[in-house]
Amino acid sequence: MPSPAAPSLDVRDLSVVFDISRGRIEAVRNINLSVAPGEVVGLVGESGSGKSVTGFALMGLIDPPGRIASGTIELAGHGDLLQKSPGELQSLRGREIAMVFQDPMTTLNPVLTIGTQVTEAIHAHERVGRRAAFDRGVAALRAVGIADPGERMHAYPHHMSGGMRQRIAIAIAMLHRPKVLIADEPTTALDVTIQGQILAQTQELCHEYGTAAIWITHDLAVVAGLADRVMVMYAGSIVEAGQVSDVIDRPLHHYTGGLIASVPGGPLVGGRLAQIPGMAPDLLHRPAGCTFAPRCPRADTACRQDLAWVESQPGHRALCVHPLAADRGFPTSQMVTS
Repeated sequence: MPSPAAPSLDVRDLSVVFDISRGRIEAVRNINLSVAPGEVVGLVGESGSGKSVTGFALMGLIDPPGRIASGTIELAGHGDLLQKSPGELQSLRGREIAMVFQDPMTTLNPVLTIGTQVTEAIHAHERVGRRAAFDRGVAALRAVGIADPGERMHAYPHHMSGGMRQRIAIAIAMLHRPKVLIADEPTTALDVTIQGQILAQTQELCHEYGTAAIWITHDLAVVAGLADRVMVMYAGSIVEAGQVSDVIDRPLHHYTGGLIASVPGGPLVGGRLAQIPGMAPDLLHRPAGCTFAPRCPRADTACRQDLAWVESQPGHRALCVHPLAADRGFPTSQMVTS
């Protein structure tokens, strides 16, 4: 049996803080994650959970008042990104690690043609002729499902629909076949049909190029159809991680269970949607122990103490004192490491 591939990205104990006038906010707390070549990992959580901040931190795009307080970000073949100079990071962005943002209009320049923007992205990292760069751009647009890519190279972003603009943003991100792709909810504003097409094409490109992808989303349906593994974030921390089928079919953490129960189209079709009571905590006054405890119906005094990871099966774990699996009669075991 072949040994598993070394991760393209390996993140350990990553914390991001924001120093504001009212105090210090720990927006991301001790994040640990790794992604293998060709693998897609979904990072799921509600708004404000720290998903996007994590993505920006991995790209080295945290600016004051924010800063990375601790941790390592190991990119295969390049070491710890947190030890790189701004110039070194700039040379890696787009070539070895790339990001697709939620709104393509923040990525695409409205006064430049698509062809200009695509070829500039190529010339930023490679010395190639104009014709060769143009042809590569046409091939990249074709790979993400753009019809008549040669004609589209001469068009401007406002000539395109939202779905086409996002396809182009993905094409630019994948131009250099990066080791890592970070996608920050890029299909949120699109209709379901176009969203499905883009997800399928992106997944295919990641597998073909061996690109490791972190797909940031609040939509569990997206994760179910796209990702190999999923990590659930709440209040800046990862609270559950595992294979997609394991997490969705048998969640361990009560927050994950609440997210799944609130998805429309469940067994109670036509009934009221389930909801998680209460609100996410103020991170200036983070609760002791489990940050979800104030909203959890199962919480007790043990949840206000130091937490340990529990595991229902290899690779599926959660940061919970009273995991759902135990309540349902499934065995769990304490984990020593994070």
